[in-house]
Amino acid sequence: MKKYILLFFIIPMCFFSQKKSKEEAEVEKFRKELNAEYLNPKETPLRDDNFKNFKGHPFFPFDIKYRITAKFIKTEDAQPFDLPTSSGKTKSYREYGKATFDLDGKSYTLTLYQSLDLIKQKKYKDYLFLPFRDATNEKETYGGGKYMDLKIPEGNTIILDFNKSYQPYCAYNAYDYNCPIVPQENKLPVEIRAGVMYEDIYHH
Repeated sequence: MKKYILLFFIIPMCFFSQKKSKEEAEVEKFRKELNAEYLNPKETPLRDDNFKNFKGHPFFPFDIKYRITAKFIKTEDAQPFDLPTSSGKTKSYREYGKATFDLDGKSYTLTLYQSLDLIKQKKYKDYLFLPFRDATNEKETYGGGKYMDLKIPEGNTIILDFNKSYQPYCAYNAYDYNCPIVPQENKLPVEIRAGVMYEDIYHH
């Protein structure tokens, strides 16, 4: 009888311990949607054998420490500028604001941008672009850095969830895509072991 009573308590505990947090569920949704995009012949940036052989992205394990509430300061009177791209051309952006955050006891600041082409489309009106580099580049992630998509915050904080960071299209197909180069000011001197990993098999 005692064994059955113990089992009664253990089973619910196991069930609740395996339940994903809201944050982890969001990241899982991001991963599924990203893989679905790359597996869809109408949406994928992959070509030929790279598309045929693609099974899904490798990801760093979800880590809540890389979901960070950063202090956000909007840039006043920001002027348009041309951001260099991987093809040697430029794209028009403006600085929208800066996000300052702490990671492992140290403070860092990243600049967020707004595409002057995308904001002409209604669905991208509140879209912000965060390109960054970190110490995992050229090892476990693409040498040119990673991107994050964000929305304009309502207050003076913004959530930076590096678990949702991804490689630019030109990491997989440099022939058809023209990707913004990460500005020097957004180069982090630490490893951000979160988001999409990278297998350097696409340009050989």
